[in-house]
Amino acid sequence: MLRIGCYHAHYSNIDHIERVFESLEVELIHFVDPGLDRRKNDVDFSSDTVRHKVHETLEWIAKCHVDVILVTCTFFTAAIEADHIHQIPIVKIDTPLFNRITQSESPAVLVFTNPNTAQGTVEQMNRFMRKNGKEVPIESITIDHAFELIMQGKKEDYFAVVSSGLQQIAEENQGKLIIAAQLSMVSAAEMVQQQSGFQIVHSLCNLIPYMSGILDIEYSKL
Repeated sequence: MLRIGCYHAHYSNIDHIERVFESLEVELIHFVDPGLDRRKNDVDFSSDTVRHKVHETLEWIAKCHVDVILVTCTFFTAAIEADHIHQIPIVKIDTPLFNRITQSESPAVLVFTNPNTAQGTVEQMNRFMRKNGKEVPIESITIDHAFELIMQGKKEDYFAVVSSGLQQIAEENQGKLIIAAQLSMVSAAEMVQQQSGFQIVHSLCNLIPYMSGILDIEYSKL
């Protein structure tokens, strides 16, 4: 059985990952650290703080008898350059999204709720396109006054704000590929797509096939 160490910034993301893997023979070991987000406005907080803490946690997870590490927070993935740690693969939740964007001929709109995540993710996307010889017009939009709700545990309020924001953004950007760029936005993205018919791509859309591919494991055995 494949053992996946899941590295989250908030407990609410555990449910999303449990759901997408529920029919597969895997063991999910969850590691949650909301501290970086809580410290982001401290005077002595910097990008070096993030890189050091993320690397420290990856080192710890790698020693906990896992086969692969799945990083579900885009704020964390922006601080990770390596694809492996001690020969253990690191899967970033946003890489399947980057693949999906470069496969489309449409301009992409990356939608966030955490303003501290947007710049790092867009920079990663641009590096990904340069590395793969792709060029897709992208822009980012942050839904205001949403992220603090999920960090306070107000999931229903967060869902309502994100759903409304995604609906408006989809209506105003028809013909573009709309990306719900954070895992916490998945439920709202699915609801808006179901009710409105607008296609909204989210973090879980291609995660399983992507992990199957990089781990060289048959889809049915993952």
